[in-house]
Amino acid sequence: MTAPGPLTLGTAGHIDHGKTQLVRALTGVDTDRLPEERARGISIALGYAPLALPSGRRLSLVDVPGHERFVRTMVAGATGIDLFLMVVAADDGVMPQTLEHATVLRALGVREGVVAVTKADLADPARAAGEAARLLPEVPVVACSARTGEGVADVAAALDAVAARVASRAGDDRPPVLHVDRAFTVPGRGVVVTGTLWSGALAHGDALELLPGATAVRVRGLQVHDAPVERAQAGQRVAVALGGVRLRDVARGDVLAAPGALRETTVLDAALDLDGARHGERVHVHHGTREAPGRLSDLGDGLWQLRLDRPLLAADGDRVVVRRSSPADTLGGGRVLDAAARRHGRRPDVLDRLAALRDGRQVHERACKLPGTRSSSIEVEGVPGTRHPRPLEEGALAVEARLREAGASLLREDELGEALGALREHGRAVRVAGRLYAHAEVLDELRARVVAMVERDGAVTLAGLRDELGTSRRSAQAVLEHLDAARVTRRLPDDRRVLRRSAER
Repeated sequence: MTAPGPLTLGTAGHIDHGKTQLVRALTGVDTDRLPEERARGISIALGYAPLALPSGRRLSLVDVPGHERFVRTMVAGATGIDLFLMVVAADDGVMPQTLEHATVLRALGVREGVVAVTKADLADPARAAGEAARLLPEVPVVACSARTGEGVADVAAALDAVAARVASRAGDDRPPVLHVDRAFTVPGRGVVVTGTLWSGALAHGDALELLPGATAVRVRGLQVHDAPVERAQAGQRVAVALGGVRLRDVARGDVLAAPGALRETTVLDAALDLDGARHGERVHVHHGTREAPGRLSDLGDGLWQLRLDRPLLAADGDRVVVRRSSPADTLGGGRVLDAAARRHGRRPDVLDRLAALRDGRQVHERACKLPGTRSSSIEVEGVPGTRHPRPLEEGALAVEARLREAGASLLREDELGEALGALREHGRAVRVAGRLYAHAEVLDELRARVVAMVERDGAVTLAGLRDELGTSRRSAQAVLEHLDAARVTRRLPDDRRVLRRSAER
């Protein structure tokens, strides 16, 4: 029988409702590690612990602060979790941060969890349990006391049952992405970053990049819950020892990812559920462990464009939380539909595409209706055998998109972004790295040529691939980094690439 995949559990709830005390009772770990936290008796920073469940399964646990001043920290801890433990005190019931944390969880799409009604030794838990059940219907509610231990085992059992029905992200074929929430140095190991691995897997020796800045780094070591591992999977809390970077060059909010997997963006199209938001309103957008101020553009029907003052490192399908700047309050959030959007208004063709993405509908016609033309299919030149068997920059690729039924006229400059979006949506344009894209068939051809070179020569070098393809060093580098991230090749210390299946024998 296959062991269940890893999951990350996040706490939630109002200040002084006993989150950290319950975590201590469940795990034996005091997640308030800072002297200030222990002196004041409140959580300020994120805390972490492994949680062993009755079935023997072990979860990664993130304990978040409950004070309203630290909602940003709570959001940073909640991103990437798979299920929640909402804590409500029996003597208080549902309070303001209970409500706000519930809004954050909904925005992040985290629906599964358990409500623990704590301090059941101090007050009858019935009223608080009823309020919690109305706030989070269909979520199991368990009364307990961390002080006496009564009901703590029941909380663990409830979490075990919920975890059994939550799908793990481990084993997907997406590239590794880890949003950094801490960075520090360890004698003998150098720079270490921690975070929840959102997707993919990490292994010793992997070549990655630290964003923003695309600094090339290498995995020198991995730990999960203080134990060394050779490989970490999505859904785990991971400590990564890095080579190629200094501590002063990395901070919370940075992202560790496969080369070319992410790019900075300041304009995102998204499907959002926002309470009381207004068109043009100033907001803060939270994504991963980073946040950015910006402005809302209401596109109608639950579709919004987020126009940011500073970049985020988001991908299509990621979740964001939107908070009002003043007075500070969580408006809601939702799912990114296009992380590489361009500014636009309520154009019917664009809105139809976004609605289809939101609703999971397949667009059957590869079509883009442009001013002055009839609906025409968009294709990309650069398929095998043509003059562009190599990655193209975003603008060049879009220029290669022709309206074949409209006399093969080139797209205007203001239509390039829409053309590229349509090509990506239908699998005709694939991001290789950064702003470099390739026709899907071209990428398959490039992969086959690299594999053939390695099988012929034993390894491939950047210069060798550049000469083989007759392309630029930048394009050759992008191809190699893409194949590293896709786990086709592995980069050796001397910068040669070999096939990963050969390197792992």
